[in-house]
Amino acid sequence: MQQRSRTFSWSDPAETVAGITTLPGLVALERMLAGELPYPPITQLMSMRLVELVPGRVVWEAVPGEEHYNPIGTVHAGFATTILDSAMGTAFVSTAEAGTRWTTLELKANFTRAITSDTGPVRCTGTVVHPGRTVVTTEARLEDAEGRLLAHGTSTILVLRD
Repeated sequence: MQQRSRTFSWSDPAETVAGITTLPGLVALERMLAGELPYPPITQLMSMRLVELVPGRVVWEAVPGEEHYNPIGTVHAGFATTILDSAMGTAFVSTAEAGTRWTTLELKANFTRAITSDTGPVRCTGTVVHPGRTVVTTEARLEDAEGRLLAHGTSTILVLRD
């Protein structure tokens, strides 16, 4: 049995939480993109990076590898779902006021093409569909470098009020 390994490091997640909760969402994400605020640890684990950002729309990139494989020799659906969820959540965050608390109520994902380590870098675009006061809906598309759809999803977000 041939063993492989991967190591990674991450910043204290409390730093990211402090930025997201004290700054307007767009500002916090801009600082993350600029390297002034650390990415959350999940991004290191999943090899993800925010690459584009405007209010209500974000783009993440990731590189699927064999460390993401499931038992049938393709990238686990959790890889795509995590990127979809991150894109949909941060699309909402890009429109949120400082101190906004929220949680995902529902997440639906559809997978249209197998992902392997040969797929290469992928891009996931998340957008806000309905910016409600209490319930927000978002969607995301995960595509390969050729623009082929790999997965797409929708999310319902609950904005928490005190």
